[in-house]
Amino acid sequence: MELREKLTAGLKSAMRDKDTGRLGTLRLINAAIKDQDIALRAEGRSVGDAEILAILAKMVKQRQESARAYEEAGRLELAEQEQGEIKVIEDFLPRKLSDDEVEAAVVQAIAETEAGSLRDMGKVMGVLKGKYAGQMDFGAVGPMVKARLA
Repeated sequence: MELREKLTAGLKSAMRDKDTGRLGTLRLINAAIKDQDIALRAEGRSVGDAEILAILAKMVKQRQESARAYEEAGRLELAEQEQGEIKVIEDFLPRKLSDDEVEAAVVQAIAETEAGSLRDMGKVMGVLKGKYAGQMDFGAVGPMVKARLA
């Protein structure tokens, strides 16, 4: 099942179950996807699964930062709300790779791109982002790739 179809099915399910928290988050996801659809309409294409995964990953990161800010400000109820939204969004993301799987993916991407120096880091990261969007933290993977190419 395509990711967009899963989101629509989840939205319908949340409406049937009258789950307002989940419904609100799914509506936010759909709005973000529609915004991206409108932006890409000029190019004559629509949002694909890889782009939806990138949107979802961005939304998770935004909510993690918000939750952290709310906790520091002592607004625990708002932090809990953000954590709840994160859980809903993560339901649609693929499972995170383990450290060993990330290491293996980095080695494979370096071999695949025949990268030999730091100049090739962009190629390696491009391959990883294309194959593993939403499955790994690219902020942590960047230094790993850099260390292997140095």
